[in-house]
Amino acid sequence: MKIYGDLGSGNCLKVKWVCDHLALAYDWIDVDTQKGESRTPEFLALNTAGQVPTVVLDDGRPLAQSNAIIRYLARGSALIPADPYQAAKMDEWLFWEQYSHEPYIAVCRYQMVYLGKAISDLDPEKVKRGQFALARMERQFKVSRYLLGDAFSLADVALLAYTRVAHEGGFHLAGYQAIRRWIADSEQALRIA
Repeated sequence: MKIYGDLGSGNCLKVKWVCDHLALAYDWIDVDTQKGESRTPEFLALNTAGQVPTVVLDDGRPLAQSNAIIRYLARGSALIPADPYQAAKMDEWLFWEQYSHEPYIAVCRYQMVYLGKAISDLDPEKVKRGQFALARMERQFKVSRYLLGDAFSLADVALLAYTRVAHEGGFHLAGYQAIRRWIADSEQALRIA
């Protein structure tokens, strides 16, 4: 399997972490999106959206979108609950991550890290929505170790990717004790630092 990605991207890290956690063999191919490497004709032939991560499976079929990729890679593993309701709750968090977390936490981070914007130049609505997302996660982690209770799942992998670097987008986690505990637990589960 080949993973086309950028190690600075939380969405790409999700795929790498799942592969490493499950001991899946892969070749990592760096794609510098800042240099337009995801917009070349060769890359667009793999993924017409021109986005990373993109995986090319052993049989040559490409697959895109981080949460679709990790869900495919983790099928049959403990990262996806066997109980259908719990699996649906995991999916609920995966969809929420892409709609209500990543567009605010990750976008503010991108603007500060890659575009050099100051915190004061960030869209106040994005900041507000990012704070709302973190507040929801904090409430969840006050009542459960992981997003689905005591079981570490793909939902945790997905939300860990950008939450652990939220401070790079101006979202400091000093007031989020439960999130900080969850980050440490999740990093330990994945054996990352």
